[in-house]
Amino acid sequence: NTGVEIVKTGLDNGIKLLDTAFAYGMGHSEELIGQAIKDYKRDQIVIASKAAQDTSTGDVTINNSPDFLKKAVDDSLMRLKTDYIDIFYIHFPDEKTPKNEAVATLNELKKAGKIRAIGVSNFSLAQIKEANQDNYVDVVENEYSLLHRDAEKDVFPYLYDHKISFVPFFPLASGLLTGKYSKTVTFPEDDIRHDNPDFKGDRFAKIVDKVSSIKSIADSHDATVAQTILAWYIA
Repeated sequence: NTGVEIVKTGLDNGIKLLDTAFAYGMGHSEELIGQAIKDYKRDQIVIASKAAQDTSTGDVTINNSPDFLKKAVDDSLMRLKTDYIDIFYIHFPDEKTPKNEAVATLNELKKAGKIRAIGVSNFSLAQIKEANQDNYVDVVENEYSLLHRDAEKDVFPYLYDHKISFVPFFPLASGLLTGKYSKTVTFPEDDIRHDNPDFKGDRFAKIVDKVSSIKSIADSHDATVAQTILAWYIA
């Protein structure tokens, strides 16, 4: 299976964190990881997963209720074929569950040893604060990159003050920050990048120009553009 081989290749080349979610293939990604990790020492891999998509009624709705989260964690453990999940995120906030109640449920699962860290993803600053009323939130995963730096203004100061870790998604902006694109490239309508403002018109051209200017910095350190961007985040 190609998916299993990709995960194994990553692990064999030093990758330690596997970030997945129920929504990635409606459980299929977790199943692939469960197959891939059986030949490795579990305590040397960090597995993060996420849930919020409730498919029990036939439609996909966002659900953060305690009952849903308990079942979601158990189902995730079964698909991953593991006894614990290192980080478990609420993937998206719903509109009705008090965020601190949802996190309190995850704290019960943490005490039970099913998860090791409590995360929230795609939460606004106000939602993060509501979720963290009891100081149970360990990790926030939101969009952040050199192109999308809003988190620096509001989210990062709060996380720093409350000793909450941050994990960025789209840190390379869907490949834009790797230097692989030229201004002439176009994307078909069924491509996820087709409707992304970062990949259109003047904005796309300006981004390509700015990224090309990073190449000289990367070259001076014998590094790729992507490595240079990631080093900047870490610094």
